[in-house]
Amino acid sequence: MAQEHDSSLDEVDLRLLAELQADGRMTNVELARRVGLSAPPCLRRVRRLEEAGVIRGYHAALDPVALGWEITFFALVGLESQKEAVLSAFETMVLEWPEVRECHMIRGGGDFLLRLVARDTAHENALTRRLTAAGPVARVQTLQTIRTAKEEAGVPVSG
Repeated sequence: MAQEHDSSLDEVDLRLLAELQADGRMTNVELARRVGLSAPPCLRRVRRLEEAGVIRGYHAALDPVALGWEITFFALVGLESQKEAVLSAFETMVLEWPEVRECHMIRGGGDFLLRLVARDTAHENALTRRLTAAGPVARVQTLQTIRTAKEEAGVPVSG
């Protein structure tokens, strides 16, 4: 069953979230103008959303190829055991790998889905070997990205 969003969010909060998700660098004055508030109450609302954890942070979207990360690939990982200690140890291990950009525990077909970046094919192969050699890993299937038609951060925000 889908979890309902925080019912304490009103239409102004949702508009604030949609605007910030589209452009997190805009000034508070510009944000306030776009949602029809004056600057002080706009800033108070944004701070409240940050403190509540609805806004988890701000970041710049970087071009991986421009920074030398030529390959994006996914790894479907199956572990030898689904005991919580084994699952947690695997998560702790991949958290230390800077090339692992996302780690999702999944249902159906494996235990984890990872999104990784590599500098080239040799690096991708080395990462795959390292992953395959990790203690509790029973199987790894990699899927290399050919092209990306859509890559959108965040979630749909109605408001």
